This record gives sequence, C-alpha cells and structure tokens, in this order.
Amino acid sequence: MAKAIRLRETGGPEVLKLEDFDPGRPGPGQALIEHTAIGLNFIDIYQRAGLYQLPKPFTPGGEAAGVVLEVGEGVEGLKPGDRVAYCVSGGGGYAQQRVIEADRLVHLPDTISDEQAAGMMLKGLTAWYLLRRTFAVKPGHTILYHAAAGGVGLILGQWAKHLGATVIGTASSPEKAALARDHGFDHVIDYTKDDFVAAVRDLTKGRMCDVVYDSVGKDTFPGSLDCLRPLGMFASFGQSSGVVPPFSINLLAQKGSLFATRPTLFTYIAARKDLEEGAKELFSTVESGVVKIVINQRYPLADVAKAHEDLEARRTTGTTVLVP
Repeated sequence: MAKAIRLRETGGPEVLKLEDFDPGRPGPGQALIEHTAIGLNFIDIYQRAGLYQLPKPFTPGGEAAGVVLEVGEGVEGLKPGDRVAYCVSGGGGYAQQRVIEADRLVHLPDTISDEQAAGMMLKGLTAWYLLRRTFAVKPGHTILYHAAAGGVGLILGQWAKHLGATVIGTASSPEKAALARDHGFDHVIDYTKDDFVAAVRDLTKGRMCDVVYDSVGKDTFPGSLDCLRPLGMFASFGQSSGVVPPFSINLLAQKGSLFATRPTLFTYIAARKDLEEGAKELFSTVESGVVKIVINQRYPLADVAKAHEDLEARRTTGTTVLVP
C-alpha cells in the first residue's frame, strides 16, 4: 500500500486527507511510477475548492517527477528505473505512487533534478505555450505579466527576456517585486499601491503592450485590456482572484480591435509530438542557464493543507514542491 491525499468533498484545506491507497498495476499503455517530488499549483486549489468539479474521491496534483517501477503491455521507450516527469489535467499527483498513461511521461536529462522537474513541468510548459504558441514573443515586443513572482511568472520572465522582449510585471509587495526583477522583469509595478494601467502607460510612453498574460482574472479586468495597444493580445489563462466577468465582445473593438483568448496548457500538449517539443524546449532553456528553477518552498506531502493555505494567502513565491 502507498499513501495518497484523497479529497472526498470540496472545501478548505482541511478536506485534504492522507490515506492508505493502492495504486494498482499498470495496464496496456500505462506505467507505474514512484514519485520523488510533486509540484504545487493554483489549479490544485481550484479543484479542492470546487471551482473545477471532478469526480470524488479525488487525488489532486497535476505535475510530478519520479522513477518508473513497472510498465504495462505495449509500452515502448520506458523501462523500470527510468527517471521521468509529467503534467496532466486529471490529478493523481498527491501520492507516493501512481499508474499513469505512459505517453504522458517524458524522460529527464541527468542535468535536471527531480525537484526541479516536479516544480517546472506544468509551470514551465505553461510559460512555453504562452511565449511560443499563444503569442510568439520576439525581440522588440513589450509584454505585461500579472503575478510576476509566482511560479509561472519567474520562469516566463527569464524566458521572455532571453527572447528580446521588454518585460513588465505586477506584484503585491516590494519583496516580490525584487524577486521578479531578479528573474528577468525589466519593470515591476506594485499593484497594491499604484494604478497598473497608468504605470504601464508611463513605462511605455503611451505605446502600451503587445500582449498581456493574465492569470489573476477578476481583479485585473478590464484593466488588462487597457494596457494593450491596438491589435494587442489579451491571454487570460487563470483566475486566482475569481473569474473574469461576462463582457460584450464589442469591448474588444472599442479598445482597439483587440484579440482575446482563454488558453489551457492541456490543449497545447494533447498531441504527444507537442508535449515532446515543449518539454525539449523547456529542458533546453534550463540546461543552458537561460531559465533557472529554484525551489523556494518544500512541504512534506502530509502537510499539504499548510501548503495550500500558504499558496492561497500568497505567502509563497516561485516554485513549491511536496515531498512524498
């Protein structure tokens, strides 16, 4: 038997319970893996709180790293002992072991640690699709990223700077602003003190931004639209403060023939070839030193409720991992 966090009802962090759990044997096309490190993400909170409804009982967790214990029939390219990592949409990560579809696993290079991998698969691939697919950032572009000191933000800031962009971020404290500047952001606006739209206007001398990447949602809308130049792109990929309220599509015309999208990572990596391409680019940026993955918080899996409390209260920065 292994241990896993099981969610039998939605609610606060107290509903996360550590229980005995039988992961089962891998079937055709599957692998049984033992986790060595597990990533913590805001989507886990959405699932726990009931914003995203999932069948119960449920084990949260969408990204992790570990070692292959056994493979099922028909699995090629994987064997017991291989170091692997993954990110998936269906949970299952808050556990010592799990069975998973083998085509969702990617091999880890020797130069990337298990903790780095567990802390960057979902966040790093999110940065990848935002910068390389949703809006392809190029030299000369100006971007705005909300919650710059978060896990995705610290990766995206470094990567965007390497791509030649002017990178503007928002943060909620001087400490978080300093952290973001250390990770590629040219300018960081303290949105608790300053009007971020006015600050962007000043920083860009009125030219505004080519793209706004927004995972905050309700609290930054429609201000994010006002930070865009005509024909700019609004990429809303999360809602840590609540969902973006319904709005008339005519608003996009009024504010400069803007583009708007609500992308999700799992659409971008649904095909195996896209997952492999994204992981290859991500690993390459880390191995070359373009992107540095630093683990800022570690919690035992049994203390996951505390980890959720701290993440929700914005007491964490960057990357957090759970240790089985």
